[in-house]
Amino acid sequence: MRVLFVTSEIAPLIKTGGLADVSAALPAALHGMGVDVRVLLPGYPQVLKALPHLQFAARFANLPNFPEVKLLSGVLPDGVPLWVMDCPEMYSRGGGAYQDEHGVDWMDNAQRFGLLSRVAAVLGSADTPLEWKPDVVHCNDWQAGLTPAYLHFSSAPAPTVMTVHNLAFQGVFPAQTVAQLGLPQESFQPNGVEYYGDLSFLKAGLYYADHITTVSPTYAEEIQDVALGFGLQGLLTERRAALTGILNGIDTNEWNPAADSNIARSYDAENLKAKDANKRELQKRMGLHVDPKIPLFGLVSRFTHQKGLDMVLEVAPHLAAMPAQLVLLGTGDAGMQRTALELSHLYSGQISTYVGFDEGLSHLIEAGADIFLMPSRFEPCGLNQMYSQRYGTPPVVHATGGLVDTVVDCNQATLENGTSSGFVFGNGMSTLGLLAAAQRAVTAYHDKKIWRALQRNGMSRDFGWGKSAAAYRDIYERLMQR
Repeated sequence: MRVLFVTSEIAPLIKTGGLADVSAALPAALHGMGVDVRVLLPGYPQVLKALPHLQFAARFANLPNFPEVKLLSGVLPDGVPLWVMDCPEMYSRGGGAYQDEHGVDWMDNAQRFGLLSRVAAVLGSADTPLEWKPDVVHCNDWQAGLTPAYLHFSSAPAPTVMTVHNLAFQGVFPAQTVAQLGLPQESFQPNGVEYYGDLSFLKAGLYYADHITTVSPTYAEEIQDVALGFGLQGLLTERRAALTGILNGIDTNEWNPAADSNIARSYDAENLKAKDANKRELQKRMGLHVDPKIPLFGLVSRFTHQKGLDMVLEVAPHLAAMPAQLVLLGTGDAGMQRTALELSHLYSGQISTYVGFDEGLSHLIEAGADIFLMPSRFEPCGLNQMYSQRYGTPPVVHATGGLVDTVVDCNQATLENGTSSGFVFGNGMSTLGLLAAAQRAVTAYHDKKIWRALQRNGMSRDFGWGKSAAAYRDIYERLMQR
């Protein structure tokens, strides 16, 4: 089985969010199952610098409306073959994958990711210059969303899978972009790429793909309703029969408290006392009072409304009054960053904020915190709530998407049947709900018997990629049979 996996980012080469983690872990899991999977990725400077021994594979010199691209081949450290699109005009620039150094979207993102989709479509059609042709092309998020559209108008196209990692980001551009990207004018209609008078990369993928997946079963249902459908709920409901929710997994080698070089002391479910050394190290590193008895909340997140950061900042003084401590790591909305830093100053020793991203610190927070906060308003899947359970750090989450699919609320029944692994609040997204769940967590924390049971329940769960990768493989097989 040959699969072309098309993505705009992959950890650790280039990462802005969970897509990069999935793009690293899922192909690796498929590769381990014997699937001949190849990753296609834009040639950002970070990627070319990290992989200096890439070899020339092909040249795309006559793509209408696009500059020349050299396709370079290599292998990722986990053994997965990789193709990198070398096109300095599109990708050789500072900043990140989607934005410049000041956090402003590149003006030509439509062309940059239209090119990614166009090359993917050539590789998946009769026009490919390579001997290797995929049986299935797997497209990820809006950046690869035009691939199924281009393939629809190609000869001998491979079937496509379109995975939605977050429906809120759709890649919407003005109508004239259709001609600039070389799409047939007939595609610009409601039954095509048109979205309220504009071009939507993601809608194109959802309309033309042979199968659609998203990253948790609950999210697959949620996006068919108005609240989380972002204008695409009608199309998704029409395509319900071709829509599957498959829960993301996590990299259980990278996220393993028994063998994590980023933390102060390794531990496992049978040696949870050793977790205390990580709490002590986290308190010292973040300037908190070193106190083994006070509950410590940790948060690693983008500072955005979606992630519920406004609510966390609102309840932070109440957490301090419990008393509890709070560590925040992330970046995003400037106002939220400023408020978090002000809280750290007002509640010195109890609240501490690191604005930015630090991979090592994110591991230490998972290991050193007692309770993990993740009150997202919506969350297609989420990874940190799975990391935290694996690290014996029960999470407090809102009942949405992948959070409700992966966290079992702590109550009398789930404690008795051994499934409880965190604290889930629903009945509307509110600060009162978040605060009540946080208080329940603190109360449970002070009952060491309950707390140890919660920790061990979470640490015993299998969040690896095995089942999820097998579910993707089953979809590929069904498409090939068709």
